[in-house]
Amino acid sequence: MNIGILKEVFPSERRIALTPGGVQTLVGLGATVYVERNAGALSYFSDDEYRTAGGTIVYSPEEVINRSDIVLKVAPPTESELNFLHDGQTLFSAFHLAISKRKTIETLLKKNITAIAHELIENERGDLPIVQTMAEIAGQISIQVAAHYLQTREGGRGVLLGSIPGVPAADVLILGAGTVGRTAARVALGLGAKVMIIDKNINQLREVENLFQWRVSTAVSDPYNIECAVREADVLIGAVLLKGEKTPHLVSENLVKQMKPGSVIVDISIDQGGCVETSRPTTLLDPTYIMHGIVHYCVPNTPASVPRTATVGWTNVLLPFLREATELGIEKVLRADIGLSKGVCTFHGQCTNYAAAKAFDLKVIDIQQLLKSSSTTNR
Repeated sequence: MNIGILKEVFPSERRIALTPGGVQTLVGLGATVYVERNAGALSYFSDDEYRTAGGTIVYSPEEVINRSDIVLKVAPPTESELNFLHDGQTLFSAFHLAISKRKTIETLLKKNITAIAHELIENERGDLPIVQTMAEIAGQISIQVAAHYLQTREGGRGVLLGSIPGVPAADVLILGAGTVGRTAARVALGLGAKVMIIDKNINQLREVENLFQWRVSTAVSDPYNIECAVREADVLIGAVLLKGEKTPHLVSENLVKQMKPGSVIVDISIDQGGCVETSRPTTLLDPTYIMHGIVHYCVPNTPASVPRTATVGWTNVLLPFLREATELGIEKVLRADIGLSKGVCTFHGQCTNYAAAKAFDLKVIDIQQLLKSSSTTNR
């Protein structure tokens, strides 16, 4: 098995898809691993560490792809990376196809790429392990970011996130009670903020209240509750996730105009379109803009601001799948591992992702049906 690791070219993407330790594991199983030169530099993993781990350093993305059966990357593939791919390869990457360009999925289909989306892979419990790991990071960072941008010099309203005697704490509103929301709530409470979480799932709200021993306020997601809470918020954290689908706008532009001047929006949902109508993607190099007097932070790859932590966490989750693929081959693993197969977006020239099929009006075929057909053909 030949596995290639690309250097990320997305603006300010500092992660790499696998640590040297992960490479060493795969090489030990008999894989040949190609790593693009300086791919780990921004995560402080040197080429020498990858060489010591048994990896082979190569000097261009084209060379990585041409030598590999499986290609690994973090951010969605660029047009040039897609053009380098050749028939029958497997690509592990973020895709977010429901909000991508039509040309992306057309290229994947035309080249018979097995496209496995990190954001759709499930574990045995039905959780999204890579998403969950990155969400734990993004949730923590969202509150750090909010506290920073509340400062007047950053365009904020000059409010301390926590309280001092005689002065109330900031109001933090979190839309979504998933991993990002819970992690953000933990950090915000630790800093002394007042926290409200809104979610449509009453069971998740019950779990949140139990988890934080009733130190957070909760409300069911409906227009009235959202409108009331947004108007009072000093900080709004967008933590909404619909698996594989574009995030709905829960906060309209008109409602943003009604927020307190200098409030801060941190829309972590931006990688799937954002849950605030005024959100648009930014980068770690230029992370904020002010619209209607409100600071917006909308970085789709927020965990890349702590790339070493993120890369180690990423490897912890991805490596078991790659070990199986190295030992058994990708199709055998997909037939045996339902959770991994749920991450497949295209396979043998067919679309297997319902959200992408809906977005681009394509025929969708269940991956297990295609795997069964492939198995019969190969006998």
